[in-house]
Amino acid sequence: MTNELIMQAFEWYLPSDGNHWKKLEDSISDLKKLGVSKIWLPPAFKGTSSDDVGYGVYDLFDLGEFDQNGTIRTKYGRKEEYLKLIKSLKANGIKPFADIVLNHKANGDHKEKFQVIKVNPENRQEALSEPYEIEGWTGFDFPGRQGEYNDFKWHWYHFTGLDYDAKNNETDIFMIVGDNKGWADDDLIDDENGNFDYLMYNDIDFKHPEVIKNLQDWAKWFIETT
Repeated sequence: MTNELIMQAFEWYLPSDGNHWKKLEDSISDLKKLGVSKIWLPPAFKGTSSDDVGYGVYDLFDLGEFDQNGTIRTKYGRKEEYLKLIKSLKANGIKPFADIVLNHKANGDHKEKFQVIKVNPENRQEALSEPYEIEGWTGFDFPGRQGEYNDFKWHWYHFTGLDYDAKNNETDIFMIVGDNKGWADDDLIDDENGNFDYLMYNDIDFKHPEVIKNLQDWAKWFIETT
């Protein structure tokens, strides 16, 4: 049995200079000498800004290619640099691992109105209100990409909850009301804070058939692209 060495090739406070993919490619020969056989790369898709570490997910289909959220590149560089890095790593016998974030989406393109129930942040199973209407940044049209690769548009009913009511300028945890809505089943999720399905931003509803189809389409595209 061969002992392999995996390297985490990023940390939270890397410079936001857009040069990370190029720097990693330049270091491949050194990594190979050290015996690195696998490398964990940071999230490569477009986040909330050029400073986003990658966990404020905006557009999974934008790997640093389109002008969105005020930037073409991600914190780490452009799409062509990312793909070149992956190709070089494989050519040198180093297997790249992608960091994939499918839990939530951030920085919606427009607001929508819908019904929610405010819940206790320390016990998300405890309702603090009756259903009422708020406005949330849950509309994702990706205007900078203009339907390239995929034309799916996200709406409020593709999410289970969010943390900001734009109508009342209020930050809290709001569970979206609608058909087949609610947090993930208790037996599928940690019971921290009552039910730890909700983490941040707009929480993706994995029970919605349109969401399932879109993420399957994305996974196929991502694998074929990289």
